[in-house]
Amino acid sequence: MKIGELATRTGVSPRAIRHYEKAGLLSAGRLLNGYRDFGDEAVAEVKHVVRMIRLGFSLEEIATFPACMFTGGAAVVCPVALQAHRDKLEEIETLIAELEERRDRLLAVLRAAAHQSAESARAASRNQEATGP
Repeated sequence: MKIGELATRTGVSPRAIRHYEKAGLLSAGRLLNGYRDFGDEAVAEVKHVVRMIRLGFSLEEIATFPACMFTGGAAVVCPVALQAHRDKLEEIETLIAELEERRDRLLAVLRAAAHQSAESARAASRNQEATGP
């Protein structure tokens, strides 16, 4: 099938499909006119790549997965790739913890700024009352 049909069947842009091919995640033959010619298995392969990207894996990481990862459908994680999934989960949990720490620091700065602003406003009001109209 041509890249346009593959794009339609997978919901992925032709540009992304070319990118996946360049990364070595898909292979296509060429027709006499030079157009890419994907086999029917490319539909499942593209959908699998998209699932892995949504899980947080980079194309480089996906390219290291064993062939068993590209068979069996969405819910299947072959035993060889389980550690990669565990590692990705640990990485994501670390990122979440770091983001929560950043959020807490930012909230503290904003609270301090709000407190300082309120104090400044009260001081200005007291000064105005003391000096009169």
